[in-house]
Amino acid sequence: MRFALVILVLVLLLAYVGWHLWLLPPLPAWARWLVVALMLAGFGMAFVALAPAMDRLPMGLAAAIYNVGTRSLIVLLYLLLAFLVADLLRLLHLLPAGWLRSNWAACAAVLGVVAAVLVYGRIHYERKRAVPVTLEAPVERPMKLVAVSDLHLGYHNRRPDLARWVDLINAEQPDAVLIAGDIIDRSLRPLLDDGMAAELRLLEAPVYACLGNHEYYAGYFDRPADVERFFADAGITLLRDSAASLGPLAILGRDDRSNPRRLPIDALKNKFLIPNSQFLILLDHQPYHLEEAAAAGIGLQLSGHTHRGQVWPASWITDALYECSWGTLRKGPTTVCVTSGLGIWGPKYRIGTQSEYLVITLNPQQ
Repeated sequence: MRFALVILVLVLLLAYVGWHLWLLPPLPAWARWLVVALMLAGFGMAFVALAPAMDRLPMGLAAAIYNVGTRSLIVLLYLLLAFLVADLLRLLHLLPAGWLRSNWAACAAVLGVVAAVLVYGRIHYERKRAVPVTLEAPVERPMKLVAVSDLHLGYHNRRPDLARWVDLINAEQPDAVLIAGDIIDRSLRPLLDDGMAAELRLLEAPVYACLGNHEYYAGYFDRPADVERFFADAGITLLRDSAASLGPLAILGRDDRSNPRRLPIDALKNKFLIPNSQFLILLDHQPYHLEEAAAAGIGLQLSGHTHRGQVWPASWITDALYECSWGTLRKGPTTVCVTSGLGIWGPKYRIGTQSEYLVITLNPQQ
C-alpha cells in the first residue's frame, strides 16, 4: 500500500511538471511532446541507473546513463519548485493568469533560475571544506585524525575525483584516516575498472573504515568476499563489528544497520576487552539511537549517511528525521560528529549543504 502511494505521488508530480512543460513554450505540438518525452526519458534513466544490468553495459554508456538519470531528478525537483512558486504567485494575482502559457519570457525566467541554481550547486559540490574539530583525550601528544564518509565511488565519482580527495587528506598529515561507510556507491565494477584501490593506497596514514548501507547495495549480502577483497587491496582495515588499537585510541567499527544481527555497541565494546585507559572512537555509518554510544562510554562517534539531504529542501527532511543530521552534538560523555560527506550519491550538486572532511585534533587532557 505504501509503495503504491509513493508511485501515485510520483506520477502526479511528473504529470504536474509535464503539463507545465507542455504549456510553457510557444512551440508546435510535436516540439512540446518532444520536451515532455525528454523529461520522461531522463526520469526513466534514473531507474535504469539503479538496475543490476548497468554493470553489463559498456563503461562509458553506463556512466552516461547514471549521470544523466540522476541529474534529471534534481532538474525535475527544481522545475517542480519553480512551477509551484509561479502558480502560487498567479493565485495571489502577482503574475498574469496566462503567464505560464506559450510565453518565451516565462521560459527564460524558469529555465534561467533552475540553470543558475544547478550551476551554483555543481561548483559548490566541488569545493571541499575542511571542518576542524578539537577534543581532549587521554593522549600524551596531540593527535590528528581525518574523518570522511560517503565517498560514493562509482560511475560518477571516478578515479580523478578520488585522486584530488587523497591529496586533500594527505595534505593534513594525519595520524590516521577514519571512513564512516559508503566508500562504494552501488557497484564494485567502476572501482575495479578504474583501479581505485591503488589510488586509496596512496593515503599516507593508516586507514580504518566501517561498512555503510551502500556496501550492502554493492553486493555485501551476496558477495562479501568481493567487497572485503577490495578493502584489503585498498589498504583499508575494515572494522565490521570489530576493533583496532592505535596507541591510546581504540577504534570500534560497527556493522551497518542493514545487518539486523549486528552487535549492540556495549556488546561490541565488551567483546574486545578494551582497557579503560583507551579513548573510544566509534565508526557507525547511520546516526540512529545516539544515546547508545553515550551509555557505552564512547568518547567520539563518527557517522555520515544523511548527506544532510544533499540539496535543499531535502535538508529539512533529514533535519526532522535525525536527532543530529549534520554537525556536532554532545551526548553525555560522547561527542557525536555527523558529516555531510566528502562525495555524494547520484547527482553532483550541493545546494544548502556542503562537501566536507573533518580534521579532528585530540589534545592531551588538562
